[in-house]
Amino acid sequence: MRFLNKLTVNQIVEIINSEVTVKGNLNNLISGINEFHSVESGDISFVDHPKYYDKMLSSKAIAIIINKNVEPPEGKTLFICDDPLHCYLNIVQHFVAFHPQNTAIHPSAKIGEGTIIQPNVFIGENVSVGKNCIIHANVSIYSDTEIGDNVIIHSNTTISGDACYFQKRETGWVKITSCGSTKIEDDVEIGCNCSIDKGVSGITFIGKGTKFDNLVQVGHDAHIGAYCFLGAQCGISGCTFLDDHCTIWAQSGVNKGLYVAKNTTLLAVSALDKSVLEEGAVLFGVPADDARKKWKEMAYLKNLPELFADVEKMKNTL
Repeated sequence: MRFLNKLTVNQIVEIINSEVTVKGNLNNLISGINEFHSVESGDISFVDHPKYYDKMLSSKAIAIIINKNVEPPEGKTLFICDDPLHCYLNIVQHFVAFHPQNTAIHPSAKIGEGTIIQPNVFIGENVSVGKNCIIHANVSIYSDTEIGDNVIIHSNTTISGDACYFQKRETGWVKITSCGSTKIEDDVEIGCNCSIDKGVSGITFIGKGTKFDNLVQVGHDAHIGAYCFLGAQCGISGCTFLDDHCTIWAQSGVNKGLYVAKNTTLLAVSALDKSVLEEGAVLFGVPADDARKKWKEMAYLKNLPELFADVEKMKNTL
């Protein structure tokens, strides 16, 4: 999330409103806030797990909220505290608040020429819908969404709902407030009852010409490339990057944070748990692997009863 105006280190300390020790460059100007997956140059971010200390300290972030007293990398500012997530959320919630809405379409929404909005559609704050779109009945488009031209969204779909992003504590689950957005490019068609979550702090992106069947779930900060196809009941986890021209057939899932190369096909009822680096791969199974290899394995499995019977005969003979 970008700030409207850059913030000084002192302004950040005031917003955090918790006990922190500041080390490093005290003259930095901070232009935005992002969590680790979306961090950009000029951002402030947070880290609270030893597994990610080094990655965050070497990231593009200019300022880091951290729960370890370390020396700051050159040019960076560290805010050292006991609970980095709490401090991060104080900053996010300073700029992002829920605003109740008493009209179906928010006054700030921009609707392009020739676009048709069917009854019972909800359109939130800071939403733009391009030209010649069709938004069918009972669609909900939450705040901070950008939709291109010639887009069709079918009934009961929800765009830009909050990310399912929580941190477990002894007292329960702490919600990480979403302050990101969703962008849908031109010529996209989204089926009925789909859910596309907004970014936690970055952008959930749907590329030009991509098509969704019904009941598709896209997680926060995911990138779906141009001219992809997602079959019914697919799930794309958060922070996953599907490159252009990928096809994900029905009831298949892609795990979080993966990269899937161009022209990949994931056959129906499959689960992908590793990145795909080879373009044009055809994958199948749980976990997904080369489809031809999986089919051979299935053929071998069918022969197992006969194989066991033959082994038993050999044991009896011996």
